[in-house]
Amino acid sequence: MGIYINRGNREFRDIVTHDYVDKTCLIPIVNATLNSEKRYSCVTRCRRFGKSMAAKMLCAYYDKSCDSRELFRGLKAEKDRSFETYLNKYYVIWVDMTDFTTRFRREKEIVKIIQNKIINDILSEFPQISRQDDDDLMEILYRISESTDERFVMIIDEWDAILREMGTDEYITTSYVDLLRRLFKGSGSNTVFAGAYLTGILPIKRYNTESALNNFREYTMINPGKMATSLGFTHKEVEELCSNFGMDIKEMERWYDGYRIGDESHIFNPYSVMRAIDDNRYQSYWTTTSAYDSVITYIQMNFDGLKDDIIRMLSGERVYVDTTEFLNDMRIVRSKNDVFTVLIHLGYLAYDGDTQECYIPNKEVADEMNNAIKATSWILLAESIQNSRALLYDTIAGKEQAVAQAIDQAHDENTSILAYNDENSLACVLTIAYIWARNEYVIHREYATGKGYADLVMIPRRNVNKPALVIELKFNHSIDTAIDQIKRKAYPSKIAEYTGDILLVGINYDKETKLHTCKIERLTI
Repeated sequence: MGIYINRGNREFRDIVTHDYVDKTCLIPIVNATLNSEKRYSCVTRCRRFGKSMAAKMLCAYYDKSCDSRELFRGLKAEKDRSFETYLNKYYVIWVDMTDFTTRFRREKEIVKIIQNKIINDILSEFPQISRQDDDDLMEILYRISESTDERFVMIIDEWDAILREMGTDEYITTSYVDLLRRLFKGSGSNTVFAGAYLTGILPIKRYNTESALNNFREYTMINPGKMATSLGFTHKEVEELCSNFGMDIKEMERWYDGYRIGDESHIFNPYSVMRAIDDNRYQSYWTTTSAYDSVITYIQMNFDGLKDDIIRMLSGERVYVDTTEFLNDMRIVRSKNDVFTVLIHLGYLAYDGDTQECYIPNKEVADEMNNAIKATSWILLAESIQNSRALLYDTIAGKEQAVAQAIDQAHDENTSILAYNDENSLACVLTIAYIWARNEYVIHREYATGKGYADLVMIPRRNVNKPALVIELKFNHSIDTAIDQIKRKAYPSKIAEYTGDILLVGINYDKETKLHTCKIERLTI
């Protein structure tokens, strides 16, 4: 068993014997590309989305140095007609680039080190192949292929680690890209490789308008193609896990759902789901220091409208994004669209391709985004997030004057976001003011009720012992008018399906005094 070649199936065996969620549907997709013009695949997802597990699975499946048939017994891939064709049929070269960036972070010649270590390991498997002084990795592989008529499958896990972690050194990045070009675009590469499978966070970098490796098929967070369900957990898979382990599917949805990958509208972060099951506790498991620091840097960038859109997304809204401008380089961020696109690739935002909108997917990410904001120079916004907790409790306690004053303050802090001249703009400010309430409530704008629409409705989440809130907003009217409208349109009878205790909250903004007034009534149904 080698370090980089013929690693065997031990790592996948360890995975498949411990509560494995069957993601072998990836295998037929990759099989369909082998020995064709589509043989090169680059699959990018945010951290902890199962990329390395999938790569280890492919290694176990293709590696001819072992027999992996029993590991795939009863799994989805076994039922595909291509399964027998490629099972344990190739020499597999496996490289995890984070191993090298961790060990050789300060080495100028890291790319040469990578090549030499792989070459030495390969030649131990093929001792009949001689090495010349000027041989590089591709030359060695070509000579082996010519003499043995064998083809290789190459798997590079975290292919972009060098570019992300050492990207400030142009010599290193150029050397690395040249290595990849030599392997996968040089003459003879199709003779040497049956296929190649790269994983990473970022898609392949574009120079001007062209990818450095434009012969790769890319499957990204934004354009996942056929691999939409191959990484990450689907809703059905999480439902089965919750049933097996006695977990609450609604809490799983609230914490870890929300990613839309292609046509799949409910994709969960798999690492966080499994950690929640192991700990029997829902909390944030996903973030790491490096990505967290990047988020702080990006959201503070001085692009027009960036801060306002971040606030909108924190309050539950979606924001348009043009993802086509980004050059797939975390250091070249030239616009608000680039910021949002890199945050999509990092997993801090989700993306809806149908509407071309981005949004914060779930509570786990929202909590981390709030934490990131506290570490920025956005002092007033960080304070307003903290103040929103007090606003919720003042509302529940019926402290009308305190609520009105808190909304005055929220209005003053967020007037740059919108023209404050109608009930809709008031609703936007209220949604922002009640940001913290999303921890305990499901918040709806323009909620359909008995005889019309309530401006803002807050339904307590399961196991939250708090009243529902029905909020009616008025602009240059009166708070009594707002309360009367709630009663006249029979809003509470519809809300009563969710909870027995309801607060009716009327809020009016007086354009002349530029102040809000509030009236709160409690109903028990």
